[in-house]
Amino acid sequence: MTATMTDTPPPAAPKADTAGGRSGRSFGQILMIVAGALLLVAAVRVITGSDQLTSEGQVSAALGLAVPIGLAGLAGLWSERSGVVNIGLEGMMILGTFGAGWIGWQSNPWLGLLCGIGFGVLGGLVHAVATITFGVDHIVSGVAVNLLALGTTQYLAKLFFTNGKAADAGGNPKQSPPVGTLPTFDVPGLSSGLHSIENHHWFLISDLAGIIGGLVTDLSVVTVFAVLLFVGSWWLLWRTPFGLRLRSCGENPIAAESLGVNVYKYKYAAVAVSGGLAGLGGAFLALVTSHTYLEGQTGGRGYIGLAAMIFGNWRPGGLAMGAGLFGYSDALQLRNGGQTVHALLLLLVVLLVAMAGWKLYKKAHWQGGISLMVGAGVLVWYLVTDEVPSDFVGATPYVVTLLVLSLSAQRLRMPKADGMRYRKGQGK
Repeated sequence: MTATMTDTPPPAAPKADTAGGRSGRSFGQILMIVAGALLLVAAVRVITGSDQLTSEGQVSAALGLAVPIGLAGLAGLWSERSGVVNIGLEGMMILGTFGAGWIGWQSNPWLGLLCGIGFGVLGGLVHAVATITFGVDHIVSGVAVNLLALGTTQYLAKLFFTNGKAADAGGNPKQSPPVGTLPTFDVPGLSSGLHSIENHHWFLISDLAGIIGGLVTDLSVVTVFAVLLFVGSWWLLWRTPFGLRLRSCGENPIAAESLGVNVYKYKYAAVAVSGGLAGLGGAFLALVTSHTYLEGQTGGRGYIGLAAMIFGNWRPGGLAMGAGLFGYSDALQLRNGGQTVHALLLLLVVLLVAMAGWKLYKKAHWQGGISLMVGAGVLVWYLVTDEVPSDFVGATPYVVTLLVLSLSAQRLRMPKADGMRYRKGQGK
């Protein structure tokens, strides 16, 4: 992303879209990385005795917290792949929470879900009109959408939830009356068996059982729908002519225009979809997580979603991994966080030492030395304490966000025309 807006550069010779296609790692390499990570986490669990690291409850909570972050990140991916920076995701999520809570308590949660998506689309269209039609700086427009959404929902909450039936049902200026629940389910015959294996606390086997059990237990239908949206977005954006045209608008809209692509139409469609996905993430918070609209319940998840999108290098697979990481760190606050975060300090020490070794191997002595010193400091912290203070546990998701972005910054490749002003006919 870029905080400044410039005119779209003249057409350049197209290059192979390595960022849009292959990730640079084979499927076997990815499996090796995942297997190594599982072995490391399992070893840390056994050494520290912190069984919550890979417990079914921890993973289930992490999944529920990862869904709105992932949807926000997917919303940002759609918008930025078309060349429009969308800082307004937080505001579109806020609109989604209000729409879901407002309609959900008056009718049913399914209509509330649709209304949350619709409110998000409206926020996306406001951003699209400002940036695409009028050429407003994308960052300025996004911040304006966030402020407008916050102020509008606060006003409407006071207008609709403080009198009449809403007040009698428990509404007030900062929250809606309770909303009905959406269906949840377990995978028959699998959840109970995996839970039994987890309770044996076997090395790696119980860890795998806990992780898989958390992914198939107490699932919301919206969670399943979100997974389908990730798969569908990957297929639509990278395996169809529509997706090729949309991504070309984010890489070089002038070249796309010269090939007959209606750049305005594709940008509008992408930003509208982006708003709808962010609104769905907000509706998830209102209907699944808390069963009511609450002022401020997004808690910056729109911004964390952007961080997950950047971590994933503007691709759905990496984005899903980033959302899972942030959701896991967020879940630590809810399940005996101090002791579990303390166990993760040992994992952090191992990762820092490994990074130091790699940097020293690459002759980056300064960076390797810093990694070693930080690792030594974290090891001392782990050895002299038994639990991480609760204040630090609450900041864990944001610390993880900063660490991940700093470590992944060197391999990022955003769309070339992301955030740039486009005007029809520039290439003539």
